[in-house]
Amino acid sequence: MPKYTNDMVAGYILYFTSKCTIEAMHVHASDKDLTEIGSAKLFVYDNGDTKIERWGTVNESDMKKIQKYVKNNYMQMYEKWSNYSDNGFYSKR
Repeated sequence: MPKYTNDMVAGYILYFTSKCTIEAMHVHASDKDLTEIGSAKLFVYDNGDTKIERWGTVNESDMKKIQKYVKNNYMQMYEKWSNYSDNGFYSKR
């Protein structure tokens, strides 16, 4: 399970799985136990903006921190994503 960063962001691990790579680039945010049920899912646009697909157990304050992190680091995150997938950024507006 590739992580976008080894640091926790607002108390969450940001990652994707090999099963995820059939979709456009996105980020899962989960607690340290990596529980799928409570994880959030955010699709990433080519400018670093995100579309929240699923909130999971992430509250609004933490979600804003996660979105800010993604916005500030999306190109480095995309480099990791592109090592596993030919699918690019999310494009549905």
